[in-house]
Amino acid sequence: MSREQVRIAVVGAGIGGLTVAAALARSGLRCDVFEQARLFGEVGAGVQLAPNAARLLHRLGIGERFRQVAVRPRAIEMRRWDDNSVLRTIPLVPECEQLFGAPYYTVLRADLHRSLLERLPVGMVHLGLHCTEVIERAGEVALRFADGSSATADVVIGADGIHSRVRELLVRDEPRYSGQSIYRAVVPADQLAFLGTEPKVVLWLGPGRHCVCYPVAGGQQISLAATVPDPQWGAESWSAQGRALDLAEAYRGWHPEVRAVTSAPDTLGRWALHDRERLRRWSTNRITLVGDAAHPMLPFLAQGANQAIEDAVALAACLRDVRRGEASQIAVALARYEQAREPRTTEVQRMSRANTTALHLPDGVEQCRRDDALAAQTMLADQEWIYGYDAEAAVVA
Repeated sequence: MSREQVRIAVVGAGIGGLTVAAALARSGLRCDVFEQARLFGEVGAGVQLAPNAARLLHRLGIGERFRQVAVRPRAIEMRRWDDNSVLRTIPLVPECEQLFGAPYYTVLRADLHRSLLERLPVGMVHLGLHCTEVIERAGEVALRFADGSSATADVVIGADGIHSRVRELLVRDEPRYSGQSIYRAVVPADQLAFLGTEPKVVLWLGPGRHCVCYPVAGGQQISLAATVPDPQWGAESWSAQGRALDLAEAYRGWHPEVRAVTSAPDTLGRWALHDRERLRRWSTNRITLVGDAAHPMLPFLAQGANQAIEDAVALAACLRDVRRGEASQIAVALARYEQAREPRTTEVQRMSRANTTALHLPDGVEQCRRDDALAAQTMLADQEWIYGYDAEAAVVA
């Protein structure tokens, strides 16, 4: 039986795909990453990285890079929509590192992406290759691309997002529109000086929508995300340019600070927010999924990228000792990965969906109960189940 290194192909070079590649490289395994885009863009504004992801990224060697480009917010503040009163404050510095051994970061998605790319050997990522077909055979998996080229591998990892072509091999389902769209933008920090010099994540909760902002790019910029309900818009467009007038109208009557935040950007992107139903099986003997390809979730728990990073590092740990020709070991490794990840990602996905309602309650009895519950949750230790989790240790154990 051959002891050659297993051939691994990753479809998709987003955060999940690049984290898989970096984690495999750390384990001494090479992979080829196939990405349909011809160039990497500056899409996506900011991302919040909780300790459950930050500790894994540190192991991949990007802690030093994050000192330059990321921000460690001192707290998360949840505020009321009309009078700006603080409903809950979650301290992050130094509590996150004291309790969980890793910080909480806010970072531009593009900076995170570049930080991961810098960890990869030259030639590992192949751009301009749109995967159109995945064919699993007894001894390998074949990939076919839109330009007529092809590749084969012993293991294929689908990291190709909510529109995953790899996922189609396992199930034919459709994305579910949440009824919410989201505007995203990045603006210079000096335009929003009223937010203060102390870095923090601020969320304003109100009827039908919420707005969140936090510093990125070493504190030089502010990332903004503001949701807007729209039962029809998601059927028309997944992403588009947003109109500043539409966003301003959506937050008319909110506190002046919120209106100042939402009127600050010159350029806005607008995304329709989708997820999918739970996928009970996301692996075969040679194929598996990570991130949004496996469990796309709404951004209402700020855990989408974090769970993709957890998936990626856990999967790399499961594949660490597999060698080419050992088909049964590949199947066992993928099954172990899925069994470790599916219950956790299902719960995070469920909570993210539930927050579509919880974060957007109209003023009234239910909203008052929610606010009282938020005020009572003052301990960061309450987040142990999510922030304290070590996805790599879970599969190694």
